[in-house]
Amino acid sequence: MMGTNTDDVLPDGSWGASDHAAARSLAREAGDLLLEIRKGIGDTVPADQARHEGDARSHEFLAHAIGERFPADGLLSEEGADSELRLERERVWIVDPLDGTREFGEPPRTDWAVHVCLAVAGQAVVGAVALPARGTVLSTAEPQPASAGRPGPLRLAVSRSRPPAFVSRFAEVLEAQLVPMGSAGAKAMAVVLGDADVYVHAGGQYEWDSAAPVAVARSAGLHASRIDGSPLVYNQPNPWLPDLVICRQESAPDVLRALGEIVSQL
Repeated sequence: MMGTNTDDVLPDGSWGASDHAAARSLAREAGDLLLEIRKGIGDTVPADQARHEGDARSHEFLAHAIGERFPADGLLSEEGADSELRLERERVWIVDPLDGTREFGEPPRTDWAVHVCLAVAGQAVVGAVALPARGTVLSTAEPQPASAGRPGPLRLAVSRSRPPAFVSRFAEVLEAQLVPMGSAGAKAMAVVLGDADVYVHAGGQYEWDSAAPVAVARSAGLHASRIDGSPLVYNQPNPWLPDLVICRQESAPDVLRALGEIVSQL
């Protein structure tokens, strides 16, 4: 799904400009709600209470808004009860109401996000990732070409708390610098924005962790796949989707080759 934009649509009309616009507006509005909740941290609201409230209220907002606007579509949310009914839908919204809950509760950290994706026939084709603390929403409504790489070693965005076990070896093989940061969305968007060159995760994820970031990354012209190079498929009976790599197209062959070598040695 390279180069997704507001004109992209399946022959049967499965998605279009209104879906791209909806994803962007929903992510932005959920982000604004979270910023209001975050204001009280450290004054009147304990951080853990704000985290819990943020997860719950952002989910409630997104679930209600999607249900009203797209009553025929399915929904998969990190904070919602899963339902097998979504498996009967071709169009399924996959959302992470607050990606990076830990970082959200640590002002002034900015590495947390809101993910809103529409998957059609298992593919992440519409998406928005809001970075509310940065005042930014990246989306397939207005695809932003990925920033060009800079001279020097590759910068590898990795989890600051749960980096993959092989990440040090991977960085050594590619002679890459590690760039630790919080949420999956923040790391993926770091590649889009040019703050990192590669994002690799193999420590375990769910569909809502990667769906929207993958849609946005692909619309920016980036490569996105499983670490073995196989496709990312969404709206599966088990939403566990444990690994992911996002990088620039020109880096993908070297990145996937290095990953394959390292994984084969584990």
